[in-house]
Amino acid sequence: MESPGPGARCPLQEQRARWERKRARTARELLETERRYQEQLGLVATYFLGILKAKGTLRPPERQALFGPWEPIYGASQELLPYLEEGRWGQGLEGFCPHLELYAQFAANADRSRATLQEQLKKSKRFRRFVRLQEGRPEFGGLQLQDLLPLPLQRLQQYESLVVALAENTSPHSPDHQQLTRAARLVSDTAQRVQAIGQRQKNEQHLRRVQALLGGRQAKGLTSGSYGLAPLFSGLPLPAHSQPHGTPHLLCIPQDPPFPLPVHPPGRWFLRQGWLLVVPPRGEPRPRMCFLFSDVLLMAKPRPVLHLLQSGTFACRAVYPMAQCELSRVFGHSGGPCGGLLSLSFPHEKLLLMSTDQEELARWYHSLTLAISQKN
Repeated sequence: MESPGPGARCPLQEQRARWERKRARTARELLETERRYQEQLGLVATYFLGILKAKGTLRPPERQALFGPWEPIYGASQELLPYLEEGRWGQGLEGFCPHLELYAQFAANADRSRATLQEQLKKSKRFRRFVRLQEGRPEFGGLQLQDLLPLPLQRLQQYESLVVALAENTSPHSPDHQQLTRAARLVSDTAQRVQAIGQRQKNEQHLRRVQALLGGRQAKGLTSGSYGLAPLFSGLPLPAHSQPHGTPHLLCIPQDPPFPLPVHPPGRWFLRQGWLLVVPPRGEPRPRMCFLFSDVLLMAKPRPVLHLLQSGTFACRAVYPMAQCELSRVFGHSGGPCGGLLSLSFPHEKLLLMSTDQEELARWYHSLTLAISQKN
């Protein structure tokens, strides 16, 4: 058996060398991107926040709504950067972790920030002129304020990938291994919280959009507060003329929205909307716009185009609680070109939904299955 030559390296040494090279690359990228990030934070703090404060263009509540905890986030970066420049990664990142809550606060304010920017640009000529003037500065490289405001959330995603990679490629025998491991875990936890906040905000936007599409008394209660509704509702039957086959269905009554920011708050989640054909026991299939939420399936028909006040909206016809639903495919699961038919069984009614697009019906089947599974 031949022994390795004097210049050969054992596999363990090669693995350690690869870890060290990747650690060095990651550390360099973290440092370089932190410098750029801090520079951008400073530009916004100086040319937008600082001047707005000095000139009084926005009142303090509006300024706070627009920028959130921007200045404390900028300060946290200023504290972190010297440690990175000196190569004290573990100590610097461990000291940075208490500031991660600022990023969760910033994420929770994101919807409010976007709405404030749009509102002020629309109603304040003075603010609109100021923003355009500042955006024209060469330091911003053509970026608009709406492009700059998400910077902290984008940076948090970078922190997660870079800090985790730095920890994974640091030897367990390294003096800063434990510090980096703790920092990586805390950064990942915060990134997951921020992602959940973003999902809730996107869901709330869907709920408000559907609320506006439906309009009228029967649709009230789809949204309530900033994070949606509690799962189900007290009973208010639809008017008799709106009940298919004479079966009473329930309207939702809003309850107090959960607060502050649990990772998985109770609430109503929008899943899907689209046109489906309702197949009655007798007669021709009727097209209905279907809105599927995590707790209910809502069916609506378009209001007349010539309706004076609500043209382009939908009238709610029925609301089906998904907790009481049993779903099955009647046909359309064999991959043929003829569409398909779904059967939804409730305690006092059976609903047949049809589509000529089999792929679309498959997506509906998946979403309906998801809604039912969340309630069982």
